[in-house]
Formats: sequence, structure tokens, C-alpha cells
Amino acid sequence: MKRIVILCSVLVVAALAGAAADPYAARRQAMVDHDLKGRGIRDARVLAAMGKVPRHLFVAERQRGDAYGDYPLPIGEGQTISQPYVVALMSEALMLKPADRVLEIGTGSGYQAAVLAELAEDVYAIEIRSSLADMAQGRLRSLGYRSVQVRYGDGYGGWEEKAPFDAIIITAAVNHIPPPLLKQLKEGGRLILPLGSTVFYQTLTLVTKKRGGELAVEQMGPVAFVPMVGKAAGK
Repeated sequence: MKRIVILCSVLVVAALAGAAADPYAARRQAMVDHDLKGRGIRDARVLAAMGKVPRHLFVAERQRGDAYGDYPLPIGEGQTISQPYVVALMSEALMLKPADRVLEIGTGSGYQAAVLAELAEDVYAIEIRSSLADMAQGRLRSLGYRSVQVRYGDGYGGWEEKAPFDAIIITAAVNHIPPPLLKQLKEGGRLILPLGSTVFYQTLTLVTKKRGGELAVEQMGPVAFVPMVGKAAGK
């Protein structure tokens, strides 16, 4: 009986220490259980990644209380961090394997890149706003995501020297699929993006590159993203 009491005491202390180390752990798990599982996310690896990545550290300190609500939040320069459900949905659709290489266009705060880093071996992320690129790189490094490389630049042309990619994700609205990105996608690879009007709403679109370059397109439902700028804006 004494051993049982001691063991219970140790477990309680450990639980309290864990809660003190991460006071948002319960909110994050509630987000996974309610907003993700409750809306149909089933991939166990995606759910584990969403339950691990500390979203509250990818927003301003004053917004941390809202970090696990299922809605986007501003991150500065007119940009937003996507709602958790959309991050999970796009990540799940890519069907990533542990050895995959992923290209992300529109890094923003770095949150989506961190989730991808939990699912794939290498993540290459491009952000057109230098202040956000620097912030994302610093934040990802401080959190131990060494497999993510962030580059400041226009993502329309992709990252040719790191291609080909098993998957590509665009986290800004575009009215067409950038041809360089399709070229840099492996056969059998998957590209997901919000495609449509850059002013109003878009359709979340999944593109699979078949053998010989043929494309299979699946529409996954309406979304609303901020527009992609740079070369894409002039098309």
C-alpha cells in the first residue's frame, strides 16, 4: 500500500510539473479532440503533431489566450496564422511520409512549417516578407525545428535547387497554380492550395501529379486566405 501511495504521489507531482511547464497543454488537447477529431481529421500522425506544436508560441503574447480557438489570428503585416482545422486538413491531405521533402509557400509565423516538420524529414519554407521570414526562422530554431529551412523571397518560383518535392503547400490565395511549382513536384507528389479569387473566397484544391505529368484535381471545399503577393499578383 505504501508503494502505491508513493507512486500516486510521484504521478501527481509529474502531472503538476507538466502543467506548469506548458499551461496550454489542456487547451491544445481540447482543440485536437473537439475541433479536429470532431470535424473529421483522422490521421493519427497529424493529430499527434497538432497536439504537440505549441501554437501559442507562434502568435503575439497578447493573443496567447486565443491561440487554441479554431479561427485565424493576425500575425502582422496584414497576414494571419490559419485556423487549426485548416492547418490539420491541409496537412492530412498531403499524406506525408517520414522521409518526405516538403515545400511551403507563405511561411508566415512558421506554425504550419512546424506541423509539417513533425510529419516529414525536410521542410523548405519561403516567405516574401523579410520581417516574418526572420521571425519564423528564429522561432523555429528556438523550438528545435532544425529540419526547417526558411528563405526570404517570392515563392512563385519555388526553390529549384532543393527540388523535386514530395509535397507542396501554398498558404495564400492564388487564382492559378504557379507552373514552376508543378515542375518541382515529383511524380506521385501532392500539392494543396487555396485556388480562386484572391479578393473573396477560394476552393481548397488538392492536385496530384500522375505519371507523365498528368494532373488529378480534387476540390475540398471553400476557404478564405489572404492573397499571395509577388509575381503571383501580376498574373
